Amino acid sequence: MELTYTINQISETAQAVVNAMQGNQLFAFYGQMGAGKTTLIKAICQQLGVTEEVNSPTFAIVNEYESQKGAIYHFDFYRINRPEEALDFGLFDYFDSGNICLMEWPECIEPLLPDDTIKIQISVIDDNTRKITI
Repeated sequence: MELTYTINQISETAQAVVNAMQGNQLFAFYGQMGAGKTTLIKAICQQLGVTEEVNSPTFAIVNEYESQKGAIYHFDFYRINRPEEALDFGLFDYFDSGNICLMEWPECIEPLLPDDTIKIQISVIDDNTRKITI
């Protein structure tokens, strides 16, 4: 699936991603710095009923939010230097929890990603337009 959108269409785009989740739990968001990974994840969390503020967990590595579908784990692996570092905080416990895991900078832990991880590429078209490929 491919979608092109502007920031004004972020809610509709997030709803389309939620509709495409179809029971999957692991989602890896790829894209250059500033592509809008966190912005899209915030909108997805809103669509899933998260009422608290969603922020990038750059320093915490993982934030947990409560939603209508249970816990949502939001990861930012940007500061991970080696995939093994993710094992130190129990990465597979999160993956095996049955809860939704939304991951920014998954390339930093690529060898650890399960085969059933849904990969979402965000491409910058111009200053206001993005394209996601699922």
